[in-house]
Amino acid sequence: MGDLTKNISRHELACKCGACDHQTADFETVMIVQDACDHFAEKLEVGKVVLNIHSAHRCYRHNDAVGGAKKSQHRLGSALDISIRNVLPKDVYAYLDAKYPDRLGLGLYDTFVHVDTRKGKARW
Repeated sequence: MGDLTKNISRHELACKCGACDHQTADFETVMIVQDACDHFAEKLEVGKVVLNIHSAHRCYRHNDAVGGAKKSQHRLGSALDISIRNVLPKDVYAYLDAKYPDRLGLGLYDTFVHVDTRKGKARW
């Protein structure tokens, strides 16, 4: 129990500090990430991809400890840092950038993609 979508379980959204009980994510963010999972599952011709959530909701203390931005979308529960097994982060980023050209926060890193549902658009 605790599955929110085919690829995302509630426990994966918990702050990784180990001391708080913050465990949430914006519904829209979750659905955008699930859409990316479904897209790449179809492209790879598999029933379900393996999604790794590197970072989800962060309490203030944990956000500071990991060097997160003071106004990090992770603190609001509206950001997920993700990777999909057998899919390059640049391909996940390109898919989301093409599908949502005028909105979202998207960040491309070596091993993951940051996705958030901030107001407006940001790319890095």
